[in-house]
Amino acid sequence: MASAGVGSRIGRVVALALAVLLAACGDDTIPSAGPDMNAVVPGNPLNLPFDIVDLNPQTIDAIVKAPGAPVVSASRPPRGAAPSVVVAPGDVLRVRIFEPYDGSIYAPLQKGGSEVGLLRVAENGTISVPYAGNVPVAGVGLQTVEERIVAKLAGRAYQPQVVVELAVDRSNTYAVSGDVKQPGRYSLLEGAKTVVDAINRAGGTTRAPNQHEVILKRRGVEYRLPMSDLLAGGDIMLQRDDTLVVITNIKAFTALGAVVKSGNIEINRTKVSLLEGLGEVGGLSDNQANKTGVFVFRPQDSAAFATPHARPTVYRLDFAKPSSVFVAQQFAIQPRDVIFVSNSPLYEANKVISVFGTLFNLGFSRAAVP
Repeated sequence: MASAGVGSRIGRVVALALAVLLAACGDDTIPSAGPDMNAVVPGNPLNLPFDIVDLNPQTIDAIVKAPGAPVVSASRPPRGAAPSVVVAPGDVLRVRIFEPYDGSIYAPLQKGGSEVGLLRVAENGTISVPYAGNVPVAGVGLQTVEERIVAKLAGRAYQPQVVVELAVDRSNTYAVSGDVKQPGRYSLLEGAKTVVDAINRAGGTTRAPNQHEVILKRRGVEYRLPMSDLLAGGDIMLQRDDTLVVITNIKAFTALGAVVKSGNIEINRTKVSLLEGLGEVGGLSDNQANKTGVFVFRPQDSAAFATPHARPTVYRLDFAKPSSVFVAQQFAIQPRDVIFVSNSPLYEANKVISVFGTLFNLGFSRAAVP
């Protein structure tokens, strides 16, 4: 009778385990990193909230040739001309004047001429030059300042030559802040001509260039410029009083499912193929992956295309076919893509069998206790 009781208890445990097994298969209660292949591509793909596109040698050409977004952003100021240096109140000028002969008001060139000294531009925009008087200099370049001093010396000096330099530049400046190594205010006299020059002058960006955007503030207008656009031939000339703010805008894709290393992977190159993306995460898991179920989930608002997709798209790749390796080399991963590799049916079955075995052993052990 004892053995009959034990057998009865074992039977009940087996029945319970079978019920759990069936429930697990029907209700998706077995743990998983994402949907299985049949859930992504059901038997009837109609009325799905996304489009399904097979990646194969017949479809890849059209996908690769799809119109891309403009390399250079449309909302941007014109390239402009090289920045010009003009004098403004508060600047300090170094003035040297030469005359051709000794005995004149100013020393000749052979003796180094006469350095008038450091002259601060007054609030009214003038400087005071000995023998020339007040000279208006605000709003003009250094060459014009030299010409105006020469004109003021007419009748007082013989064939004077004038050299004017900016000793202290308080007006021909620009500011760089944000994710650069040396933020601060810089002078145009230091050699930077373009926005990229200015960022390099500030030590460069803290991450890969294509992970950054530049906000250019100019005369009350803000422009948002991808750093990759500036480097791709869209650089812009600096202007006085420009403010540059470098911000980080991480571009990454996500890998999930039966890959060796899942997670978010930054896109630090202009183009990353699906094959390279899989390589970044160690490839498919040998004992877990369903090689016929490699998917790329792409949202509808991908900025990689001139005309974003009307609906989200799921691209499906069958890695059981050798040609898929070449297709994966051509298919470009975009920011916010999700690479998902489904589990193989055998792996899912093994998980269920494992649960069944655990429950059976547990029931058998309890039943064996007198």
